[in-house]
Amino acid sequence: MLFGLDGIPLTLPKTGVGHYTSELARALAAEAPADTFELVYPSSEAPPAGAPDPLPTRPPNLRTRRVEVGVFGRHWWALGLPRFARREGAYDLFHGTNFDVPLWPGRPTVLTVHDLSTLLHPLTHTPRSVRRARRRLPLMTRVASAVITPSEAVRREVCERLGVPAAKVFAVPEAARSVFRPAPRSESADVLARHGVGGDFLLAVGTVEPRKNLLMLLRAFESLVAEGRARDLRLVVAGGREGWLNRDFYAAVEGSPVKERVVFTGYVSDETLCALYTSCRAFVYPSLYEGFGLPVLEAMACGAPVVCGDTPALAETAGGAALLVEPQDARQLARALLELLEDESARRALAEAGLRRAAHFSWERTARETLAVYGEVLRNSGW
Repeated sequence: MLFGLDGIPLTLPKTGVGHYTSELARALAAEAPADTFELVYPSSEAPPAGAPDPLPTRPPNLRTRRVEVGVFGRHWWALGLPRFARREGAYDLFHGTNFDVPLWPGRPTVLTVHDLSTLLHPLTHTPRSVRRARRRLPLMTRVASAVITPSEAVRREVCERLGVPAAKVFAVPEAARSVFRPAPRSESADVLARHGVGGDFLLAVGTVEPRKNLLMLLRAFESLVAEGRARDLRLVVAGGREGWLNRDFYAAVEGSPVKERVVFTGYVSDETLCALYTSCRAFVYPSLYEGFGLPVLEAMACGAPVVCGDTPALAETAGGAALLVEPQDARQLARALLELLEDESARRALAEAGLRRAAHFSWERTARETLAVYGEVLRNSGW
């Protein structure tokens, strides 16, 4: 069978959805070697010249396809992709890995909805993103033959908020990539030094945007320093600095008494991210809302003790292997961090629990469960 997947997330520097798309595609092709999987994207979204291949290693039954589109074809989901599929011979099934599927599919479609943050936390997004989500999410979930979510928490939200029948929605968890594993700090020293990171530090990972709740983390860090409990501790923020709606956060950092202790690395490679996870005193993820929380699993897989927001999806992903805190309570977060900074046995126990938790997840499992959804959709569609 020929399965199409949305390749647009691979045309930009990869963050959560891009990693989901590439890891899932590779794992699907490995799990189903008799089938063919094609990551398709329009020429209007082509990666810049000289950009590295987003899938440098891949099974022989996984390929990418760049489709030349004209003026009308640039309306990719409504016109370009349906037209291409009809012209080339329709896919047996198309999987939209990033909230979109063809509006005139002709064949079964599966849609991944990673979260409902634009609907449930609209103030943490730009007005344009919120308007688009309000218009398109109900439409896309209605058009799709089935919906995949990364957690049971989002599965419930999709059913309750968008009115999608429960039988149509499947929770399929994600996993940390194989590059994330424990390593001696000595192996990471050179990598850390290139980014101005040395000594003890707390780590936060993610694009700098309101939902990551970094302002609250800054306040908790300031509290630790003011009480004289942080010694020479630093706060390292790894992720895209451009983000959105982050002016207040950067202004707070500029005016903070701990300004010199805050390090921004910008977008980093997997090698650097792994070194940061491995070497931090604690990984801190006080996000206001997540659909799954992949950085939590990545940190656990590297042996970092994790402190994260006590929200439904993060609690589900952490599975009791992280310290959970009220996302809006800076004092509670400071206390949790202090516990790990001053109690090495507690820090080690939490790190070991995280390693065990991360081992429960794999992209092979994600692929098998996704293929099971494909199979059910195809049976129900009569194909």
